[in-house]
Amino acid sequence: MTLIIGIVGKPSSGKSTFLNAACLTDVKVSELPFTTIDANKGVTYVKTECVCKELNVKDNPKNSQCIEGFRFIPINVLDVAGLVPDAHRGKGLGNKFLNDLGHADALIHVLDITGSLDKTGKPVSSGRNDPYEDIIFLEHEINMWYRDIINREDWNKFKRTFAGKKKEFIEELYKRLSGIKIKREQIIASLKQSELDNKNLNTWDDNDLTFFSKKLREISKPILIVANKIDKDIDAENLNNLKKKYDGPIIPCSALAEHILRKYHEKQVIDYIPGSNGFRNINENLISTKEVETLKKIKTDLLNVFGSTGVQEALNHAIFKVSNQICVYPVSDTKSFSDNNNNVLPDVFLVNKGTFLIDFVREKIHSDLAKHFIFGIDGRTKKRLGENYILKHNDIVKIVSAK
Repeated sequence: MTLIIGIVGKPSSGKSTFLNAACLTDVKVSELPFTTIDANKGVTYVKTECVCKELNVKDNPKNSQCIEGFRFIPINVLDVAGLVPDAHRGKGLGNKFLNDLGHADALIHVLDITGSLDKTGKPVSSGRNDPYEDIIFLEHEINMWYRDIINREDWNKFKRTFAGKKKEFIEELYKRLSGIKIKREQIIASLKQSELDNKNLNTWDDNDLTFFSKKLREISKPILIVANKIDKDIDAENLNNLKKKYDGPIIPCSALAEHILRKYHEKQVIDYIPGSNGFRNINENLISTKEVETLKKIKTDLLNVFGSTGVQEALNHAIFKVSNQICVYPVSDTKSFSDNNNNVLPDVFLVNKGTFLIDFVREKIHSDLAKHFIFGIDGRTKKRLGENYILKHNDIVKIVSAK
């Protein structure tokens, strides 16, 4: 199953621009709140160094792309309607937003770092709004959405029924939450982290339920902060102030600059690889003097200062750091690193860190192959691997089966 990253934020923060930059889509962008009503979907890529460089082979990928030694692996992105305070109560497009959000595995919060939008996305004077408060209210709304799903009208009956029945409680709660991609192990981890795993369910009060909902959201839909519109004059100061208040990772970003660079690359005006700290070969014959100056300004004021536009970095961080994914390359021949059709390093899959080899075979290759699994072979060392071998990032594996 391809991972889904949800793009969240208040109206006009730049979510749709981020989607367009990441996916080269043409979603409507406007400074007016609630320009996005229906969720917009796109396919983008995470970027990682391909093992072809290490192995010194020329690859020909099938399920991904390799560009100058970097492997680009597809993921799905979902841009949902803007979130405003009390969205979990239905304010704005809250109910629709939250229902769309249930499909996501992790979230990127596109934050308006300029401070020039109020909580509903309406323009105010630059710096008037505190971006940190946007983080607090958005996370609160999603946490309370979780709480509302758990705390249905039958919650008190639910507590009485499953008090003292921990396994049954977890199973029933899993069924209640499965529509928003909650896993059993995430419920168990949330109970432990909230120190409620040994507390009688009948004695849970509102504070317990709220804290448990918060922990479950943090585990099941972690949020990465992306400080968008960083190319504005005031924004470096705002970013430094935000870092003093918020202790999690923050990715500086200009989604608009990334979109410009990718569009110019598509039109063969420049050579640009997403996530790079520069671009090459400006074809000034294809664009105006003003457009040339825009490109040079992106280079000097953004890429030279921050090292990238931040869009690719945000996607990579969301997948590899927040979602704890690793890359695994299955092959049929450990000498040529090819499949049965002589395609070299044809596929790469994203899997959870800590995945067993047998689960990888079952979930990513074929369930029948898992049924007849004998052993795996490490593509580098040629050593045999058992079914409980824990996969590592950039493993190259051959599967040997009885069929």
